[in-house]
Amino acid sequence: MTVLAVTGLTKEAGIVGVAGVIAVAGGGDSVGLAAKLNALHGDISGVISIGLAGALSPHLKVGDVLIADQIITGAESWDCHEGWRVRLMSRLAHAHQGQLFGSDVIIENAQTKSGLYDATGALAVDMESQVAARFATLRNVPLAGLRVISDDASHVLPPAAMVAMKPDGGIAIDRVLGSLLRRPLQVPALIRTARASNKAFAELLRCRDLCGVGIAGLDL
Repeated sequence: MTVLAVTGLTKEAGIVGVAGVIAVAGGGDSVGLAAKLNALHGDISGVISIGLAGALSPHLKVGDVLIADQIITGAESWDCHEGWRVRLMSRLAHAHQGQLFGSDVIIENAQTKSGLYDATGALAVDMESQVAARFATLRNVPLAGLRVISDDASHVLPPAAMVAMKPDGGIAIDRVLGSLLRRPLQVPALIRTARASNKAFAELLRCRDLCGVGIAGLDL
């Protein structure tokens, strides 16, 4: 049995795809990600949405960890497996708990984040959790969510960051460079965004090591 880890970037998948885990990167394409998951065969003991996320709550900072008790969209909600959540919290005592919002589009500015927080109460947002939750429901297996904040609620993503992710979860260097050539004044903002992401990646690696084999999701 293995745990399925659903991520956005291939870098996230590379971090968490270790013993007891198969990792699939979505690349910001919810339809394509669903197709990848539906093509999987074999026994899966649980599904975890894991990787980086944007903060909706003004109380979360870059590098903070969120363990989801529920994954929501504007119209759907899925409860996370209590036993798995408790295991994760026991290994990551510094983590926050709360709702995680799954979005099909990038939430790029502070005003949109604030509105989504006020409307839903979700603490953070990513683009894979809703797909992971639907697949877990389809397979009738436990669901979990573990996300590290890479941009806080006040952060505005620069244009280059908005076009950086490829459908396979890699980084589109050509699109990033093209955006920088068109709008060179965004360079400082992009550097700040990259530094924040690196801090979040380091914390994700730490979480993986603390959670152990199968991201604490085997033999639930």
